Amino acid sequence: MSHGAEVPGKGPAQDLRPAGALGAATGALDWLNRQLVVLSMLALLAAAGVLTSSVVTRYLFKYPTEWQDEASVFLMVGCTFLVGAYVQSYRGHVGIEALAGVLPPGLNRIRLVFADAVSLLFTTFFSWKSWTLLHEAVSERQTTSSSWGPPLWIPYGMMTVGMTLVALQLLLQLLGRLARPAGAR
Repeated sequence: MSHGAEVPGKGPAQDLRPAGALGAATGALDWLNRQLVVLSMLALLAAAGVLTSSVVTRYLFKYPTEWQDEASVFLMVGCTFLVGAYVQSYRGHVGIEALAGVLPPGLNRIRLVFADAVSLLFTTFFSWKSWTLLHEAVSERQTTSSSWGPPLWIPYGMMTVGMTLVALQLLLQLLGRLARPAGAR
């Protein structure tokens, strides 16, 4: 999906990065996103390892494990939410490209600004709700209902960080788009 702000196969276009503080913030978030992708890849491998070892342990040794499902779910929650801003930096989330080819550039720019603004509002609300869930989990010392009972701040924390980063990514992309001259893609 290309909205004109990316270089295919190379991620967010470096030559279209805004100057000054906005450009520095965008560069810092790009760096953080890349680190979180590596961490998420490792978490995905760990989840696969946990589930595989659980199956082998139950099958070969008839030894049930109680923690593997929650551990793998927690790892997958981290994978899902922590890479959201990275995916957004490539505009890899849902988008309607059919209109991009038929709209005049000015209307397409308005469409993109509108889509980013609505997405920013949604992710900001989701992020705020995530922060409230995280606060409740920490202050009330909430745990899962399983016999293992890990604390719920772990998945809520990853969801909160991930959604906050997606909202920040959208804000920086929106500000960057508004900072570019109207004729620029």
